[in-house]
This record gives sequence, C-alpha cells and structure tokens, in this order.
Amino acid sequence: MSANPPGAGLLSMEQLARLQALARELNPVQRAWASGYLAAGAGATAANDPASTAAELRATVLYGSETGHARDVARRLGEQLGASGAAVRVLGMGEYRPREIKDERFLLVVTATHGEGDPPEPARGFYEFLMGRKAPKLAGMQFAVLGLGDSSYEFFCKTARDIDARLEALGGERLCERRDCDVDFEQPAAEWSAAAVPLIAARLKAAGATAGSVTASEATAAATSPQASFTEDRSAELPAVVLDHLRLNGRGSDKATYHIEFDIDGSPVRHLPGDALGVVVQNDPALVAELLEPLGLGSDTALAAALGSGYEITALTPGFIEAYARAGEIGTLAELCAAKDRSALRGFMANRQIVDVVREYPVKGLSAQTLKDMLRKLEPRLYSIASSAEAAPGEIHVTVAEVQFRSRFGPRFGVGSGQLCRRIEPGTALQVYVQRNEQFRLPEDPATPVIMIGAGTGVAPYRAFMQEREVQGTAGRAWLIFGERRFRTDFLYQAEWQQYLKDGLLTRMDIAFSRDQRDKVYVQHRLRERGREIFAWLEEGACVYVCGDAQAMAPDVHAALIDVVAEHGALDAESAREYLNELTLERRYRRDVY
Repeated sequence: MSANPPGAGLLSMEQLARLQALARELNPVQRAWASGYLAAGAGATAANDPASTAAELRATVLYGSETGHARDVARRLGEQLGASGAAVRVLGMGEYRPREIKDERFLLVVTATHGEGDPPEPARGFYEFLMGRKAPKLAGMQFAVLGLGDSSYEFFCKTARDIDARLEALGGERLCERRDCDVDFEQPAAEWSAAAVPLIAARLKAAGATAGSVTASEATAAATSPQASFTEDRSAELPAVVLDHLRLNGRGSDKATYHIEFDIDGSPVRHLPGDALGVVVQNDPALVAELLEPLGLGSDTALAAALGSGYEITALTPGFIEAYARAGEIGTLAELCAAKDRSALRGFMANRQIVDVVREYPVKGLSAQTLKDMLRKLEPRLYSIASSAEAAPGEIHVTVAEVQFRSRFGPRFGVGSGQLCRRIEPGTALQVYVQRNEQFRLPEDPATPVIMIGAGTGVAPYRAFMQEREVQGTAGRAWLIFGERRFRTDFLYQAEWQQYLKDGLLTRMDIAFSRDQRDKVYVQHRLRERGREIFAWLEEGACVYVCGDAQAMAPDVHAALIDVVAEHGALDAESAREYLNELTLERRYRRDVY
C-alpha cells in the first residue's frame, strides 16, 4: 500500500492539507453535499477533466457480490478484456464512488441478487444511488449486465434486472442482452463473457483506447489479490474435526441453537473477525432414501451416493416443479407453473421440500439421469465465525440455529443446519474453508467506538469482535444491542457478555426479548428508545454493525436508524438516508445479513 495520501501528485501539499482539514470538520451529510458540488463541476467543465477523458477510453467492470461468485466472474471478465488489448478496471460496487458513473462510457455489471430480490450488501449504496432521483443521465454510455441468482427465490436475478433497466432508462445503450444465471452459473456466465468481450474491445478500439490508459495488469492485480479471490477461499478446503457441540438454549426453549467448535490446528488458513466458515454439507441419508422410494429407485446405491453429496434435494424451486411435471405429465403441477399469477405456486412451495412433491405425485419409471438433471448441485453453507484466531488459536467456532418446519409428511430440516445440529458430535470430521468478508471488519483504528446490532445467531461475529479486542487490549467503546425470543432460555452467550460488561470491554448492552411480554419488543425498538445516544456515538465517529435476518430484522433496523438520524440530527428523511449512505461509503455502516 502506498504511503502517499489520496490526491498526492494531483494537488499541491498546501491544497491537500486544506482539503483534509475541511473534510475532518464536515459531518456525513455535509460531505455528501460537498462531494456532489465538486462532482457537478464547481466551475470546471468535464472537457477540462483528465479523469473524464480517461473514463471514455476504458471499460469499467463493476461487481456486486455476497459470497464471491460475482466477484470471481468479474475478475475473469477483466482478464479476458485485458488479454484482448482493452483498457479495463475491475471494482466492487462497495469501492466505487457512485457519482463517477456519469463519466463512464463502457460499463459492464456482474451482480448477484441476495435474499428476496435485494442487492448484495456491498452493492447496496451503489444500487440505491442508481435507483434514486440523484442518478445522472447516462447518454453516451454503453453497458451490459450479467445476473447471478437462485431460481428457488421468487425475485430471481432482480438486482441485475433492475440495474439493466435503470441504465437504459437513464440513457445508456445496451451492448448485449442481459443474461440471468442460476446456481449453476459457470457455463452461462462464460458464454455471456465470450459474447460481450469482443463487442467491448471493438468499441474501445474504435474510440481510440489503448491498454496504456488503464492497464489490464492493474485491473487483474486488483481483482486477484488474496482478499478478493473467491476461488482462493474454496481451494483452501481443509479437514476440521468437531471439538465441542453444545446447545445454547435453555430447557423449554422452542429453538435449537448450537455452539460448535472445530479443530483446525496446523492449518495455514487464517481467519479474521467478520469472516464466515464454509461447510461442505451432506444430505441426510434418510431423506435420500425417502426421496428415491416412491420413484422406484430405492435400490440404486450409486444414485443414493450421488444425491447424498452432490445434489440439492431440500430447496424446492419452480424449475424442479416444472421439470418434474413435464417428466411425469402431471397436469396439476404444470398448471401451477404456467399461471401468470405466481401466488398459487408460492403457496404450494411453502412448507414443502422436493421429497414432499415426489411423495405427493410419485412418478415411476424415471431414470437416475433424468432425476439428476432436474436437480441443482449442492452448495456449501456459510456461517459467521464466532471466535478470534488470536483468542482461540487452532480453532474455529460457529453458532448455528436449526432450520425446521413441518410438511404434511413430517418434519423437515435445512440441509446444513440439520447436519450440524442433529448429525454430528465431537470427533466428526468435515471439510470446511474460510470465506473472507472484507465488508464486515473491525475499524482499523482500535479506539473507534462500535455499535453492534444483532438478533439470534447474528450475535456470532460480535463474539469474535470482543475476543479480538480483548486480546489486543483495545480501549475503544463497544455497545451491544441484542435480541432473541426469551431472556431465560435464549440469551446466547449470556455469561460472556456479562463478563465483558464487568471488565469494561463492553461499554453498554441493551437487550430485546420479543416473547417476554404481551407486546413484542425487537432491537429496532431499542434503537429508537436510545436514539439520542446512538446519534451521539455516530457523530463521535462510531461504526455501526448489523448482523442477522435480511427479510425482517435488517430492513426494520435500517428504518429505525433513518428515524434516529432524522430526529436527532434535525434532518428530513431523504437527508437521513444520505447520512447513512455516506456512512456506508466510509465503511462505518456495515451489514452482514442473510
């Protein structure tokens, strides 16, 4: 990393000193206004801006990635463009200043979709800017979009579709049609890249671009750094033996949450607080047998072995229902898939797994290959690491909540949580790997205050945070806001938090147990109640972290933070949102939601 501050070489030292002094005096809203003022020109013209000219002569590849797949595709795309002689840069959306987009002439976007149609967490700031009223007109831009998603979700590849439509609406010219890739994304992504690269390279060449303006080697180096490479994470799979397997909930709880410790002693793999553990999971043999029996394939041991480790047999998708209906000529299922109103299909998929469909509509005569062709590959499951490598060397701890529901044929369990909560014990060996998460790191300055907001297993990374700070002797203030169902049975790691409070490492703690009173209380309620103090911490430079459920908790917490900033910062709602967007760009508002 260069020792020179940003701007060195472009500004005189006197100018840089004045700019840095002013920046320190501004709050996030004022910095947002100043950024827009400067981006708008502040008396200068784009024609006099060398950065604007350079932007016309390069391609920018932006990626929005949650697990690393989109990042890996973008890296390969950058390499291919560089090899074709094109000037290119590859950036994550979280590293990109959204207002730069007005200067882009050739833009490639590779993005995943998270949860029920949400942008990946690192891409959230860029996405909200692009969809908002402040997005600039993009006449003269040429763009192409590749989406990665999971067709088991209703809003398949929604983020890519939204960005593609918005770039066109803002005046951009589409270079090639958007492609939406399912879980098995490698082949379609490669086909899309093979079509897009020659088009971009030809347009850049026609515009007079040379590889010298922004070199392909620079883009490749940035995209393949150890912190950025998803393939590095997966290639470093290692055996891990279960050391401890402890249920955290007390007697009488209606939840099953487990603390699991893995022995990785001797492994060269290092993990940091905020990282996740990828677990190479296996399907329950009993579930495999239950699936094959009504198909008349119960005696096919080779097929059973393949389904056990290679194919997803729990998550029900519209694609499976459609393929199964076609193979078995099942009119009822075909009608569900063909209906324009997807509500009936969604209702059918609720509380069903693949095995439930097969038992309800058994089809005899399917070949093993036909069945496998209907299924997707079984992906590893990711769990936030709940320990610090400094505090627990040679070990990795995770916190796992069992996912379960009841179908008409009996109880069903998540493939990963079912294995980790029900089918392992001390001495069990599994294959694991560390998934880097640079978006969820402790502040570089250990004196920076931190506000940690989480519910349920969302508390796991904060345990790693506190262990790390304890080992390092950090003096920075820390505030935990934690929620679960019941104080008596569901206060995860209660003794540890109380000890941190006693020792002064944890400055304060607020708790919200939703089922302990008639009116449910959640973490967002505590935020509003403590709004004045929350805003004071933010104004003093605190970093705020949110970890947990993406569907309810995270949006509710975000709305509460907007209200807190608006009320105690005397701002309107739009300015409060901009305040949080600036915190996101400054890496002071970080979320790890799932």
